[in-house]
Amino acid sequence: MIFRFESFQLDIAERRLLRSGELIPLRAKVFDTLCILVENHGRLIRKDDLMQRLWPDSVVEENNLDHNISKLRRALQDGTNGQKFIETVPRQGYRFIAEVQQLSSSPILHTVTPLLETQSISEQEVQFFTTSDGVRLAYTIGGSGPRLVRAVDWLNHLDFEWKNPFRRHWFSEIMGHNTFLRYDQRGSGLSDWNVDDFSFERSVADFEELISAVGWDKFALVGSCQGGAIGTAYAANHPERVTKLILVGAFARGWPPPDSMITEQFNAMLTLIRLGWGRDNPAFRQLWTTLFRPDAGPAETEWMNEFQRITSSPENAARMMAEFPKIDITDVLPKVCCPTLVIHSRDEAVVPAREGRFIASRIRGARFVELSSRSHEIVPGEPAWQNFVDEFSKFLGWTDQKKEGNLPKAASQEDGRSAAPV
Repeated sequence: MIFRFESFQLDIAERRLLRSGELIPLRAKVFDTLCILVENHGRLIRKDDLMQRLWPDSVVEENNLDHNISKLRRALQDGTNGQKFIETVPRQGYRFIAEVQQLSSSPILHTVTPLLETQSISEQEVQFFTTSDGVRLAYTIGGSGPRLVRAVDWLNHLDFEWKNPFRRHWFSEIMGHNTFLRYDQRGSGLSDWNVDDFSFERSVADFEELISAVGWDKFALVGSCQGGAIGTAYAANHPERVTKLILVGAFARGWPPPDSMITEQFNAMLTLIRLGWGRDNPAFRQLWTTLFRPDAGPAETEWMNEFQRITSSPENAARMMAEFPKIDITDVLPKVCCPTLVIHSRDEAVVPAREGRFIASRIRGARFVELSSRSHEIVPGEPAWQNFVDEFSKFLGWTDQKKEGNLPKAASQEDGRSAAPV
């Protein structure tokens, strides 16, 4: 089905929006939003209806829809004054008010199929379980081989990160060797956002209850940043279950770390998160993108800014971070008895490399690998990427790691590839 309005042409089948013959790039959900509005032009589409069509199997907050509309207005150059395309009906919904010409006679579609470049979203089955304090957490299991669990760090969104083809590329590589379990932290992603307890103790309990819910007895465990502390605490408390432990950019003595220059900025950062995280202007979130990935290209920067915005509410993001300085697993480290690999970037600003060395020095027999990078999360395209992949795969025993084409290769930082958040 093809529609025309003013200088725009919307081809739903080919998923293309053209303005005077030039392609206007839109993210999948933004394109889907436009399709629904245009197909039902002249009619009020209520917010609840839109959200149900756009996220039929997910629980999301209304600001996700508001963000889609804002992005769409920007693409259509539909200014706040004198809007000529999308009318906002306060507290009700939206109406597409431009004159629309239908160029084909196909029946109107009333549902939206999410777009993935190379794989269907059905290949990732999201499941849910309820914690002992009544919070619904989302998780997904994929792949085959020895079991591997990722202890989640600050924020995550199973659906959004899986739709990024390059992040999914790394996950798919892992799932070619391991049965891989990922989940969303309480207060973020597809998990419940309306929660009260964000303490570290509760995060560890969530992880323990998740493992009990899926019924896994033995598995390898990987965690970065806050997830490293969660994974380490679990490995120390359940030595009979954790076969191997990988810690990437992890900390043990709270974050910001002692004597860090970030410490002075911490309270200001929390204020910025509460005030600006959910706004359409990405300047507030750019602070974190630059901190975590100082050498990110434009495409990666845009994706990381959007990832932060969509994963959680400003208040939840700030409340989670406010717990980080309280984390201290120093006394737990000597209790870890499984083989452990600690990977850290030498020149990153988020968690200094000395924190990685400290962790490795306190875990008996741990191997410490320092990567030549400024990134908190190592990405395809930088020299340290292949070193990271080699260490990761060797430690997990990927016997075919050296076969041609089997491991992720270095790629341009301009191509939209994102960090390998393991």
